[in-house]
Amino acid sequence: MIEIIIGSQWGDEGKGKIVDLLSQKADCVIRFNGGNNAGHTVINKYGYFSLHLVPSGIFNPKTKAMITGGVVIDLAVLIDEIKVLKKSIPGFKKRLYISPRAHVIMPYHKMIEKVYEEAKGKAKTGTTGRGISPTYADKVSYNGIRIGDLLKPNIFKQKLKLNLLVKNTILKAFKQKPLDLKTVYQDELKKFKQIKPYVKETLTPIQKAITKKKFILVEGAQGMYIDNNWGTYPFVTASNIVSGAVTAAAGIPPTQINKVTGVVKAYTTRVGAGPFPTELLDKDGEKLRKFGNEFGTTTGRPRRCGWLDLELIRFASLVNGFTNLAITKLDILDEFKIIKVCTGYRLNGKKVNYQDCDTYSLKKVKPIFKQFKGWQKPISKIRKYQDLPKEAKKYLIFIEEFIGVKISIVSIGPKRSQTIKVSSNK
Repeated sequence: MIEIIIGSQWGDEGKGKIVDLLSQKADCVIRFNGGNNAGHTVINKYGYFSLHLVPSGIFNPKTKAMITGGVVIDLAVLIDEIKVLKKSIPGFKKRLYISPRAHVIMPYHKMIEKVYEEAKGKAKTGTTGRGISPTYADKVSYNGIRIGDLLKPNIFKQKLKLNLLVKNTILKAFKQKPLDLKTVYQDELKKFKQIKPYVKETLTPIQKAITKKKFILVEGAQGMYIDNNWGTYPFVTASNIVSGAVTAAAGIPPTQINKVTGVVKAYTTRVGAGPFPTELLDKDGEKLRKFGNEFGTTTGRPRRCGWLDLELIRFASLVNGFTNLAITKLDILDEFKIIKVCTGYRLNGKKVNYQDCDTYSLKKVKPIFKQFKGWQKPISKIRKYQDLPKEAKKYLIFIEEFIGVKISIVSIGPKRSQTIKVSSNK
């Protein structure tokens, strides 16, 4: 069976915990998109971990963890993660696979992203500064450097030399110090040697697992609304996040996919610039940020906070084909007397859907809210759905009915144990 985990908002939905939970029965866990602009927090018996490249399912000692060709890799970040994980996890070396088709984030990618962002002034998109988009830009313009190129130093040097001819010209134009070929070449090869034992083709073991009907868990990075096609462009990421991207990025045929789990935070957050119809710039927004510890795993930036936007979840379900939902951080709403949910938008007095809007009109929409009475009691110790306060169940049932997709998991805290698995008959 193949199950894909997709973030249904702007990221930070709690996908790391859901993957860590479900991967306990997985034979293979796959990371298929993005780079170290992603950040998944996992808390389990091994400790507290912030992962940016290695799949969150690595903690199952029987699971193969694969970084496929759709991912872009900062070698230094990957080395640091490997060092931490090797100390905590048994049999790590044999279980991590890095595709030779994955592209490498080079020093000039981060430099160019920074100068481009600064040049935009007030129009800046709020990137993480990790060099993700310039790396993908090189990939699609046939100038990228892949992990496999570093296995052949002469080819790597030729590609690097050509890239620096172009990139140094850009850097000089922005009054930045140009990069030295010899220094970059030696530094990157030195880093590569540390990850070389993990470089293995990923397609063959994935296809074998499919043939043997093994449980494959596919871990999406970021959230639906920074997808390069379907998100709030240009305030998006450089890769495709939707479930259909798994075929291109990991080599999994769409006909083999059985489940698509949409991860939904019980409220909404966003990092960086861009439209946010339900954003709260008041005491409720501050409470959500404080109670939810809403600061970026990757950047540390405070997240913008707002009420749950079900119009976004509806569209995400439509595009990704959600078969079930995992609701996270429900416990963060414990102290709210009144909880609101957005059920749609109005633009110039007319009701509109997300797909009717471009990014600029989405900034002008007025959310239509439905109001719920809060439960105002702690729920983090509850382990059965039927034991949840009636107000919390009413909130969850409304989400199910509005989206038309059943909830299978409710997370009420960061630990694995703080999870309610919801039966179909409740």
